[in-house]
Amino acid sequence: MALYTQESIDRVKLAIDIVELVGARTELRRVGTRFTGLCPFHDERTPSFGVNPELSLFHCFGCGESGDAIGFVQKTEGLDFRESIELLADRYGIELKLENEDPAEEERRRHRARLMTLLDRAAEYYSRYLWDSDEAARARAYLSERGLSDDVLRAYRVGFSPSAWDKLTGGARRDGYSEQELVAAGLGKSGRQGGFGDGFRGRIMFPLADPRGRVLGFGARMLDEGRGPKYLNTSQNEIYHKGRQLFGLHLARGPAAKEARIVVVEGYTDVLALHQAGLEGCVAIMGTSLTEEQMAELARAANRIYLALDADKAGQNAMLRAARMAGSRDVELRVVTMPEGRDPAEIIAADGREVFDGLLADALSVPEFEVRRVLATADLSTARGRDHALELARPLIATVPERTASRDELVRHVADRLDVPTSYVVTSLDRQRAPARPAASTTRGPGGGHGPDQGAPGSAPIEALIGAERDLLAMCIADPRIAAPYLAKLTDDHLSSGPLRRLRALLAECPDDPIAALPSGDPELAAVAGEVAMRSEEVPTEGVVIRLGFLQLDLRRIDRELRAAVATRDHATQRELWAERESVRNELEEVMGQAS
Repeated sequence: MALYTQESIDRVKLAIDIVELVGARTELRRVGTRFTGLCPFHDERTPSFGVNPELSLFHCFGCGESGDAIGFVQKTEGLDFRESIELLADRYGIELKLENEDPAEEERRRHRARLMTLLDRAAEYYSRYLWDSDEAARARAYLSERGLSDDVLRAYRVGFSPSAWDKLTGGARRDGYSEQELVAAGLGKSGRQGGFGDGFRGRIMFPLADPRGRVLGFGARMLDEGRGPKYLNTSQNEIYHKGRQLFGLHLARGPAAKEARIVVVEGYTDVLALHQAGLEGCVAIMGTSLTEEQMAELARAANRIYLALDADKAGQNAMLRAARMAGSRDVELRVVTMPEGRDPAEIIAADGREVFDGLLADALSVPEFEVRRVLATADLSTARGRDHALELARPLIATVPERTASRDELVRHVADRLDVPTSYVVTSLDRQRAPARPAASTTRGPGGGHGPDQGAPGSAPIEALIGAERDLLAMCIADPRIAAPYLAKLTDDHLSSGPLRRLRALLAECPDDPIAALPSGDPELAAVAGEVAMRSEEVPTEGVVIRLGFLQLDLRRIDRELRAAVATRDHATQRELWAERESVRNELEEVMGQAS
């Protein structure tokens, strides 16, 4: 890449007013020959940041950041040296000249500059049309209904394209732009029956800018459904490359650099809503396809990237792709768990910024996200399905450093979802890491059997736990009269899978003949009900056995809730659960005495 001449760079440096430049980021007050203010690079209450206009330097005595005007732009805007020089040259009207530029390269540069001027004119025209025309009244109403203020719409230069055939292109041609230039900029097109007109008509226009704020293309939203695609973007051309584009990056870079965090969403209005709520370090990928080039731009903007994409399958897959890309970069990727069917703009409008801040605070690491996704898609209603889920989760958990709170929490979550002791998950991890041993060396507990946390973790613990749940439901089928008091106390929290919970509800509604009342269209429920019905012919129906089975499930429920309360440091709930646990244990001892 050709270098700018030193003379060009020196002219830019001489033109800079560092007090004006820095004053746009933080309020400055003159103290003698210097200016002081709150540091834009870290949070502080007492000013420790100073600017020396004579030397054109800044320094913070609090965090140690310092440099010249170009360095200030690099740090606050997330740009490299060349991009900072170009931004400042644009700002102060200085023409940058390249060293040893050949005529062909100079012609390409001038052509590109002309197209970008055309795109900037188009953005200005669309913006004026949104605010001044009667035709755009519906667009203004739509944006207002989305809760977007005039200030944020103007900050992002949102506009509206006239529905007339050639309003924009006709004006541009009168000003000397050719049809070829309008096509190259993605603004004009030839009609099917001849003629030449506007590429965007009757749409809300979102300018797509580069990191310096220069318009490269447009994203356009149709107001009337059924009159073409809902969203239409500028086609790939010599100026606009979709795979590199991040909507709002030019306004997000500064806040993202200061917070060392950037939030990634899917849509234009999500960015606008978050910016308006004060979360200015946010960008949109305009869909769910995240590219390597976009990830590189995100990594340049901040070393912590928060993905707040839709909770649907496409959004989940996009986050997994991002995780793989982030693995090769020095960034921390966090996944925001979005509510099903809601986007950030809707959350901000309905619940306020505090709720979205809470989602950011609860964002998951990549291993946590991947483990939760494994568990969400696994069949946890069978022992085989749970074993398979644990097999998939093990290598993911193993990527989290040992003896850390993050790993302990992840192990607890897996244990709770699989409804097994945490020691079972830990032992499984240890055995995965350890070299294989001969079968004869298996450690045994007293009496020759495996101790509670020893030996190979296989299907037995999970099968036993699921079996206890199915046995209790089988007793309810075998003798509804004796089982009725326990069925009434049984809740979804006592059971570990959806089909078993649905069977419990069916038994509560039709205790005498639940099989006859099976609804159609639920093969999982039908399969589980058939198996439990077969068990009902073999299980004992004595009252003491049914009571024992319920108490065992109740103790497991309390233990799960206790682990959750400990993890969230909910001391009041812990006290209540410990008391409840003691009561259930006492009752269990009493029943065991009766059974013996």
